[in-house]
Amino acid sequence: MELTRDQVAVVTGAAGGIGLAMARRFAGEGLRVVLADVEEPALDKAVAGIREEGGTAVGVPTDVSEPESVRALADAAYRAYGAVHVVCNNAGVGSGAEGRMWEHDPQDWRWAFAVNVWGVFHGIQAFVPRMLAAGTPGHIVNTSSGDGGIAPLPTASVYAVTKSAVVTITESLYAHLRAERAPIGASVLFPGPHMLRTGLWESHRNRPERYAKSRPRRTPYRSLDQWESAMRAAGQEVEFTPVEDVADEVWRGIAADRFWMLPPSEHSDRQIRARAQSMLDRSAPSYLEHFVLDEDDDADDSERS
Repeated sequence: MELTRDQVAVVTGAAGGIGLAMARRFAGEGLRVVLADVEEPALDKAVAGIREEGGTAVGVPTDVSEPESVRALADAAYRAYGAVHVVCNNAGVGSGAEGRMWEHDPQDWRWAFAVNVWGVFHGIQAFVPRMLAAGTPGHIVNTSSGDGGIAPLPTASVYAVTKSAVVTITESLYAHLRAERAPIGASVLFPGPHMLRTGLWESHRNRPERYAKSRPRRTPYRSLDQWESAMRAAGQEVEFTPVEDVADEVWRGIAADRFWMLPPSEHSDRQIRARAQSMLDRSAPSYLEHFVLDEDDDADDSERS
């Protein structure tokens, strides 16, 4: 898809992190941007920042777990600009699950699925029919994670399952759009290849009461800073991928109509090969057989994206 000035891009989870980086990149290239996020003060700040940089943007408070809220987002986008060409279903949360899978609080699963999976579907259902009716080129980008879509991360099982689902959703969407001969592309984004500084580690700050934990958390929530300090204290190097690099990957991927938005990485390539080979061998993936789960490594907030 050729991206041009005055096209319209909608980005969820756009008040910070990857979402804000994408919105800023689109606006910097002359697109008109609709930023959506559940955190209103941060959303207002993000929109103001883009406008100060000379971009055209509006913000729409949105809870992607609620279909009515995402439909209202679509209505607001079309009222503001009359069209939508790019939709980035990017909003996501870390569940905060603790312990082994059979010990997880079901509420952690409900919340993570409501945002990470249902949020993507709600975005597809709210925007794709209108984009199809317009008959103009468009593109849908759904944010997954290497921790789920490439090789499941046992220490983040809930998150990994939801991000694996995003991959299959996007594959199905791509096939359905091709069957319609629609001028709309679809891509799955794997941010990385290293850790990212995003608000995912503090997802609990926006957790709705309807998804509140059914029992108190055993251990305190960890922050990215705490994790980084612990890793460095243990003598391990920590690398971060700038969120701007992820936004660049999205821009280039849309322009090239690339399905897999996956930055080059020897580590990711090894994981992909290992997983595919284990399926061909009908054996358990080696990275699961030898993965050690420590008692402190059981929280689903420690994701890379």
